Amino acid sequence: MSDDRKYALLGRPRRVWAVGAIHGEAARLAALHDDVGKRFLPGDRLVYLGNMIGRGAAVRETIEELLSFRREILARRGVVATDIVYLRGGQEEMWQKLLQLQFAPDPAAVLQWMIGQGLDTTLAAYGGNAQYGLVSAKEGAVTLARWTGELRAAMRAAPGHDNLLSAVRRCAYTSAPDGAPTELLFVNAGLDPAKPLHMQADIFWWGGTSFARIVEPYNGFRRVVRGYDPIHGPGPTVTDFTASLDGGAGFGGRLICACFAPDGQMLELAEA
Repeated sequence: MSDDRKYALLGRPRRVWAVGAIHGEAARLAALHDDVGKRFLPGDRLVYLGNMIGRGAAVRETIEELLSFRREILARRGVVATDIVYLRGGQEEMWQKLLQLQFAPDPAAVLQWMIGQGLDTTLAAYGGNAQYGLVSAKEGAVTLARWTGELRAAMRAAPGHDNLLSAVRRCAYTSAPDGAPTELLFVNAGLDPAKPLHMQADIFWWGGTSFARIVEPYNGFRRVVRGYDPIHGPGPTVTDFTASLDGGAGFGGRLICACFAPDGQMLELAEA
C-alpha cells in the first residue's frame, strides 16, 4: 500500500494544510497562498486535493501559481520536496485521458462528455479548440493523434506544467516510519468505505456520492478529508470522521484551505 507512484506518504507532520478544489481560480489561489504562506512552518505538509484545473478561465495561470508557491516554500529552511503533494482529481484524470483520446472507442462522444464536465477551459489554456477536436475525432485516429500531440507539445512548452500534472497521486496519508497508515487520509472526492485502500482506484475522483457513507473510522484513519464535492459545497463540512473542503471555487464560490493536527483535529481555516 506504500507504493509512492500511487500514494503520497506524509510521515509524521507537525500539521497538514489541505487545499480544496481550485478549478482554475488563479486569483483566489494566489490570495490563499498569501495567507497560508505566512502560517506554514517547517514540519508542515501541504496537500492540494485535486481538481486544480478545469472549469475556471485561468487554468494556465493556476499552474503557474502552484509552481511559484512551490518554489517559495521549498526555499525555506527545513522544507523538502515531499512536503508538498498534488492529488489527482477528475479534471486531471480527464486531461490525461484527453491526451490519449485517439485510443478511445468513441472519441467524439468522450470529448463531448469531457467538455460538458468543464475541461474546455484546460483545453483552451494549451491552445486547443473543442470544435476542432470534435472534427479531428470524426476524421480518424491519425488526425486525432496529431491534434492531441499538439496539445501535449503545448503543455510541455510551458516549463513545469507537464511535470506537475504528471506527479499527481491517488491519495495521501500520514504514516509511521515503516510506511503504515496512521490517522489522516486525504482524497479528491470520495472512497467506498466497504473497500480497502488499494482497491479504490478511480473511486477516489469519481466516487463522491459514497463519501457520506463514511460514518466510522475508515481502515483505522481517524479522519478522511476530501477537496471536491459533486454538489460543489458550500464547505467546509465536518463530521466526526470526515471533512469536505469544497467551497464552490469554479462555480461562483470560495476556495478553502484547512489545517489539521496529526490526530485529525481541524486547527485553522483560510478562505479566498
